[in-house]
Amino acid sequence: MRIVALDDDALQLELFRRAIEGMGHACRTHLTGASLMKDMRRETFDLLIVDWQLPDTSGPDVVRWVRENVGTHLPILFVTSRHEERDIIEGLGSGADDFMIKPVRVGELTARVTALLRRAYPAVSSGTMEFGPYRFVPDSRTLLISGRTVELKNREYDLALFLFQNMGRLLSRDHLREIIWGHSADVISRSLDTHISRLRSQLDLRPANGYMVTAVYGVGYRFEAVTPRPDDGPATGSAPPPAAADTASAP
Repeated sequence: MRIVALDDDALQLELFRRAIEGMGHACRTHLTGASLMKDMRRETFDLLIVDWQLPDTSGPDVVRWVRENVGTHLPILFVTSRHEERDIIEGLGSGADDFMIKPVRVGELTARVTALLRRAYPAVSSGTMEFGPYRFVPDSRTLLISGRTVELKNREYDLALFLFQNMGRLLSRDHLREIIWGHSADVISRSLDTHISRLRSQLDLRPANGYMVTAVYGVGYRFEAVTPRPDDGPATGSAPPPAAADTASAP
């Protein structure tokens, strides 16, 4: 997972980074609200940790901006020295999902982060997952379209499943590269584009099948469910139209 933390204290940010990386997640840090907002316009994250008192804005204002510009899916955890009831009410009322009072206890931080991630991103089931004509079988890492098995390489399968599980989310290029190739992988940009292009073809991702993946300039990709239209053509695996009956009389 990719987690971003905002705090005006560099030592506090280092504590967050160490704790989160110790959980196996990637962590990016920011000292100002402006820096965070600039980053979030071109990158995507799975969870935000935010302080209340910042040099250029306030935590609640940042949370409101995120909800208006990023969406409601992103889990947000307030970590602040503000502890009165009215502060907790305002923090949660601005759109945050949880509230933690400083000083930070690493065990509590990791427990709250784990709980928020678990609620927002349920673990992959070992059972079959179906999305319209697409059926994923995680145990055998198999994908079927209308009952037909599609041959995918490991990374292609991982990318396809991740896209379906994050339907509707805008995912940055770096986010996708880290998920599929790992945090330390040095992957050229065109490699991701090639994998997306292959999936479009292999999975026949087009409106007639109810799904499409769209490039978002300067950011990444968005995978969406769409409503087929009559002029989109037949769905994959659908039966061809019946042939016209021969009504000509016999000679």
